[in-house]
Amino acid sequence: MENSVKSLPMTDMQGNQFVAWDKMTDLEKDCPVVPAVIDDDLLKQYARQGYWAKSHSLRGKIYEQIIKAVPCRTVTPDAEVYKDIVEKITGKWNTSTLSLPEFVDGSTIPNYCLNVDGIDAVRKILLCISSQFPDISFCPVLPSIVALLLHYSAGEADCFEKVCRLLACNDRTKHFFDQTFLAYESSCMTFGDLANKYCQGAHKLIVSSSEDVLEVYSDWLRWIFGELPFNYTARVLDIFFVEGCKVLYRVALALLKFFQKSRAKQPGKSANIRADVRSFVQEINKHVSVEKLLEKAFAIRLFSRKEIRLLRDANEKALKKKGITVNQKRERHNVHLAVNVENFTSSIVSAKEMREIWSWIPERFALSQPLLIFTTLDHGYSLNRFYAHCEGYEPTIILIKTTKDEVCGAYLSTDWSERRRGGNKLSYFGTGECFVFKLQPEMVRYEWVIIKHPELEAAKGTAKDATAEFPQQPDVLGAELPEDMGLVASSEDPSDRLSPFLAARHFNLTTKATAMFMAGSPESIIVGGGGCPALYIDENLNRGTTGRSSTFNNHPLCSETFQISMLEVWGFQDNVYS
Repeated sequence: MENSVKSLPMTDMQGNQFVAWDKMTDLEKDCPVVPAVIDDDLLKQYARQGYWAKSHSLRGKIYEQIIKAVPCRTVTPDAEVYKDIVEKITGKWNTSTLSLPEFVDGSTIPNYCLNVDGIDAVRKILLCISSQFPDISFCPVLPSIVALLLHYSAGEADCFEKVCRLLACNDRTKHFFDQTFLAYESSCMTFGDLANKYCQGAHKLIVSSSEDVLEVYSDWLRWIFGELPFNYTARVLDIFFVEGCKVLYRVALALLKFFQKSRAKQPGKSANIRADVRSFVQEINKHVSVEKLLEKAFAIRLFSRKEIRLLRDANEKALKKKGITVNQKRERHNVHLAVNVENFTSSIVSAKEMREIWSWIPERFALSQPLLIFTTLDHGYSLNRFYAHCEGYEPTIILIKTTKDEVCGAYLSTDWSERRRGGNKLSYFGTGECFVFKLQPEMVRYEWVIIKHPELEAAKGTAKDATAEFPQQPDVLGAELPEDMGLVASSEDPSDRLSPFLAARHFNLTTKATAMFMAGSPESIIVGGGGCPALYIDENLNRGTTGRSSTFNNHPLCSETFQISMLEVWGFQDNVYS
């Protein structure tokens, strides 16, 4: 919050006619002592600690102050508007028989310790919101938000005004709720990307148990606003109002981690992993307290808000390319993230193995089907032909099968034409979305080292040139390191491509070796650097080496010196750049 919350007068909110007070068993009669002035840091501390969690009146006053400070567009419906329109919209019909607005997408009104009058009030408020915000086409979390805020409002009209202010917020940095299918789906894809990086065990479980991973992740906000018990959701809302949407990603990731831990005790493939996750969240109090859930959530060292925003923007751009619009309805367009097994053929990997690789790649690219763009079987063993066929595709996947039947490869984020920026010198490019992997004899992925070791990112201006610390093999002594390590870009890449996420220029790295993603010259291609390349392939696409690189902190991907039996490069349909 930009403005500090000042001294809060206490009022008795137990006069709220919509709350089933007999179900509110954990409230305390005495309010906590509130300082005369609560600045932003103290408010954040109080929210995380649950300082007002057991005081209905104090939480209500905190919410009122926070929501009043939300910057809104000039004309925002208020309590008086609600009083004028509610009878016209709901009429004399029995409120419980009225259908909810289409934008809730089948979401029901959670009980949240409300009585029958409270549930009816939520329905009326939603219908009035629908009349005042015709541009909202998809917002399945709104029933939960209204039900929560009704607890902490002076009545229906006051609750309506609070929700309207949140919906009408015109400050993007304080974005509260997605209001279109496009925005909602991009947030689901973003959560899937984060789960892929921070909950790899749970992600692997979901991939193995579901035909469509995104279908499972599309529930991530409903886990919080709909499935979680009331006292858990209220604690999350406390922090959400103070710190923003990043806490929602944290909590949902923590729920996945606890779900995986619970499932580890119940071996066997699930018939419906999506329903299992939702059931687990509904009964979370049997497994973990709200304090432990939040502790786990804040132990996850997520990317910065800027990086998450860049990822969301890229996902939204990918959905637009697939024809998703702001007015899209879920039933009209099913976004599917999976390899079409019937149409996939490779000489190196099976469809099942390619599906596993597909589960690792960023979700905006997993929207597309794989496209074979180069193979040594058809195009020969020539690096020049490799470049000729691969340029214009971004990203790409290299698959290698050695003469010993070992299989390894790399996901490479950037068009190989970028190598020309270094002139005739071998120079590194790419982003932190690159990763390397091996499939045979075992399946292992190695991501950018910064993802698992964020401590390698230093304070601004402290990045060190660690070339001497990580001596390179003779093959790559001529390679140029990225020039902008340790600097924060003053402007974002204006390119229309879909790979702005995890660009090295957004990080202050302690060693340039951690940004050696990919490099190419007429003599060789290299993936990863510092110490040894994770992959080095010669100009004849015949021989290669692999070792532990500082970029990915990987073990050798196959025999350290190997001979290539065959090599394939896969691109992504609909992601071709001229």
